[in-house]
Amino acid sequence: MQEPGFWNDQEKAQKVSQKLKHNTNRIEEFNKLKQQVEDIELFIELIKEEDDESHVPELLKNMDEAEEQLESARIVALLSEEYDGNNAILSIHAGAGGTEAQDWADMLFRMYTRWIESKGYSMEIYDIQTDTEAGIKSVTVFVEGQNSYGYLKSEKGVHRLVRISPFDSSNRRHTSFASVDVTPEIEDDEDIEINEDDIKIDTYRSSGAGGQHVNTTDSAIRITHIPTGIVVSCQNQRSQHSNKETAMNMLKSKLLEIKRLENKEKIEDIQGKYNQIAWGSQIRSYVFHPYSMVKDHRTDAETSNVQSVMDGNLDMFMNEYLKMKSRER
Repeated sequence: MQEPGFWNDQEKAQKVSQKLKHNTNRIEEFNKLKQQVEDIELFIELIKEEDDESHVPELLKNMDEAEEQLESARIVALLSEEYDGNNAILSIHAGAGGTEAQDWADMLFRMYTRWIESKGYSMEIYDIQTDTEAGIKSVTVFVEGQNSYGYLKSEKGVHRLVRISPFDSSNRRHTSFASVDVTPEIEDDEDIEINEDDIKIDTYRSSGAGGQHVNTTDSAIRITHIPTGIVVSCQNQRSQHSNKETAMNMLKSKLLEIKRLENKEKIEDIQGKYNQIAWGSQIRSYVFHPYSMVKDHRTDAETSNVQSVMDGNLDMFMNEYLKMKSRER
């Protein structure tokens, strides 16, 4: 940051500044935790010397607080994979089932919006396809914040809902599905090239909620990567050029993620239909009836407080997933 001309590139300078702030905060948190442990050790010695157990409740409280902060630091330390610190692109797609599934996709969108807000992250809707009756068919959002991809990658997969349907006059129980896909935002200087002959570009009119979310011009862009079948869309910008640029960055992020996961050297090596989410890869169930429970099928983490989860309290599930992946490495 002391180099001459550092602030000439504002976007790059801002990213470096944010990284510095993040690293500085982590060091401060470590030093604070270290001091807490030293204070507790000193407190224990004082209680022993004075042989006075009246201070034990205060000691236990301090120990609980330190343990909670230590656990938080452990989780952050697990975010050590290549793109964990990056921003994220989150997509939700309703499964088969019409209104039921679309309403479930909308509920998941609200859940993640609440989680994003609770973390102090920001989000921008890239594309949203609503339904005239209820819910959303799909939505793609950009999530900005340190480690947002590292946390959200745990949400990739199929989410299953069991409830008494508000759309069924007979009050029958319904099962609905929605898929969640998460990819990291990649830097512009990532080594990735896309052959123009491999993509198909379509324009269409925005069909979202309007207002602050999307515009109503014919500037929306849909890009299909023919070799893999990947489709990305963007409708939030004011021009076709801006939407195309954003959509291309989304496509690059998805292709880079696949290349990395499949250990491919070149994008050209990736062929065949790309199935974003296999419908058999159910990762979590949300049961509203006949009992209340949210259970993650990968980690066995569960809670009966369904409403809390739907209000965005997802840290328990994300943390258990990160612990599981660290054991596998």
